[in-house]
Amino acid sequence: MGSGDNLFTVVAKNIDVLAMPLVSLVYPLYCSVKAIETKSRTDDQQWLTYWVLYSLITLFELTFSKLIEWFPIWSYAKLAVVCWLVLPYFNGAAYVYDSFIRPFYKNPQIKMWYVPRKKDVFSKPDDVLSAAEKYIQENGPEAFERLIARADREARARRSSYTIFHDDYEY
Repeated sequence: MGSGDNLFTVVAKNIDVLAMPLVSLVYPLYCSVKAIETKSRTDDQQWLTYWVLYSLITLFELTFSKLIEWFPIWSYAKLAVVCWLVLPYFNGAAYVYDSFIRPFYKNPQIKMWYVPRKKDVFSKPDDVLSAAEKYIQENGPEAFERLIARADREARARRSSYTIFHDDYEY
């Protein structure tokens, strides 16, 4: 009975080492492949969101590894957070995305990726009004109205088909 107690003690003390690869990599990998094979966009978004969040956690760990060494419960805390993100019962990845990432992405306070365009020295910059006037001259006002109506329909279709996690949907 002594060796059974020792095995149980070793497993209990190292549960994070044993469970972490299964919970954080194997199960999400399986679900991601399964999601790719379905036509549903919701499960694709769930697992893509998970991989983004897992990447952020990994980057945090790599950046602050010397500081994390001082916290002996870090591996257990990480295991709990990853379980919360992964398990469909909690739907944690969707919650983090809806609560933090999507609002920042939809209403950015700082434009991080602004790259000014180079303008051709010899050409006059073409603004929206001059381009619209040119289109009306070439094709007529009816064609311009049809173009605007089509663009409006396409924009509405994109907005209605682009739903990220529904609040009442269980994964």
